[in-house]
Amino acid sequence: MHPGMFAAAKPDHPAVIVDGGRTLSYRELNSRSLKFAHTFKRLGVGEGDNVALLLPNGTEFLEAAWGAHRIGVYYTPINYHLTPGEAAYILNDCQAKVLVTACEVGDPACYFAQAPGLSHIIAVDGEASGCLRGSDVLSAPDMPLDADLDGAVMLYSSGTTGRPKGIKAPLPRRPIGEDFSIRRIFEVLSVDGDSRFITPAPLYHAAPLAFSMGLHRIGATLVLMRKFDAERCLDLMRERRVTNGQFVPTMFTRFLQLPPEIRSRFSAADLKSVVHSAAPCPPEVKRAMIAWWGPIVWEYYASSENHGVTMLDAEEWLCHPGSVGRPVRGVAHIVRDDGSDAATGEIGEIYFSGGAPFAYHGDAEKTASAHNGAGWATVGDRGYLDADGYLYLADRSNDMIISGGVNIYPREAEDALALHPFVSDVAVIGVPNKEFGEEVKALVVPRDWSQATPAAAQELIGHCRSKIAHFKCPQSVDFVTELPRLPNGKLYRRRAREVYWRGHGSAIV
Repeated sequence: MHPGMFAAAKPDHPAVIVDGGRTLSYRELNSRSLKFAHTFKRLGVGEGDNVALLLPNGTEFLEAAWGAHRIGVYYTPINYHLTPGEAAYILNDCQAKVLVTACEVGDPACYFAQAPGLSHIIAVDGEASGCLRGSDVLSAPDMPLDADLDGAVMLYSSGTTGRPKGIKAPLPRRPIGEDFSIRRIFEVLSVDGDSRFITPAPLYHAAPLAFSMGLHRIGATLVLMRKFDAERCLDLMRERRVTNGQFVPTMFTRFLQLPPEIRSRFSAADLKSVVHSAAPCPPEVKRAMIAWWGPIVWEYYASSENHGVTMLDAEEWLCHPGSVGRPVRGVAHIVRDDGSDAATGEIGEIYFSGGAPFAYHGDAEKTASAHNGAGWATVGDRGYLDADGYLYLADRSNDMIISGGVNIYPREAEDALALHPFVSDVAVIGVPNKEFGEEVKALVVPRDWSQATPAAAQELIGHCRSKIAHFKCPQSVDFVTELPRLPNGKLYRRRAREVYWRGHGSAIV
């Protein structure tokens, strides 16, 4: 299924509602995506080629994505917060032939020099030297294509531990709409053609894009925020009578930190389900959201590589607190460092068998290192399985702190500190220690800077020690103005650490 089917069946039904922006009907989405498709073909984009999208949240992102998807090519979303040099690295690496971007995120013409492989740049919102305009696309025909073929998104890893890598799956080479990977998740979340689904996160991330494109395969309405704001998000959900949504744990934390009078304006009566992913959710935050919104809070664990998926509902989570669910795609395996199978409850590296095939573009060595001899795949996360087959995350291998030979997982201390009344945001990192190699430090964004005192730091350490073993707790606390997080909630832990490891470069990974 695809937007063209719903342009015929319910042409005036809203496909996209942009907060503070326009509403796009299915008739319009179909027409505009066809115009992009014909434009891409006129510009020489063919099978195996790549179209890059460097755009903020808006209708143009989805029009261009569907335009590329419908002609069976790759399309690569790029984080528009990157510097031009960082974005150009991705443009060059994915060998993009056409870039679709906006003047509001920077000078589009600068990429001609930095990404010489580009044939054309489309600036959707204005004029830029040497670039096509959005009006040039809108003047293209919107006649049906000779063949609607499924394309494929080529995502890039977030680069939290180094240069981002392109994640490349084989092109489907099949008629559009025969299948889509998120269908099973929609079924369990009760998402259908009448749903009004909110996405407050950037579309250049894997999950928001997958959910948004999936909604247009079933004729549902996407309610899209340009930028997340906790109070505005609750108001928008109330105004649009949102039925479903996808969030990340930091958004839940922001909701819970709102004053009671603001939170009380929101009723979850219209909500059928919400789902969260992208980063571990502190158990206290999860319990508070379930208590507020009811047993409609789902969680799943997956990756941009799509190597496996686990999922669980609120009732399962309350019986298995801290879990990210049981596999709904692939089979989970926990593997020791020596390659043997870990015991139940033993932490090791998480592998999946039976997931989607993938490769890291242009990096055969990294592709090989992500697979073992049995063909199982990993993205470097660590965790364990309980006796009932539920998966629990510890941390990424690169996030682990090794102090005096003892493995310490930062997430445990972060969870212990997340809802302390002093704390607006927190990250736990390893910093140099001459005797033990590393020691544990907490970086805390205070809710009130007048509380950022040595006494408060000691109170936070004591609070952590009351919840988990002392050796896992921070030995010191630094108060900071902000943490280097991606908009999807993931922490740039490397950037958080590097100031402490300067001069100890081997530990900066």
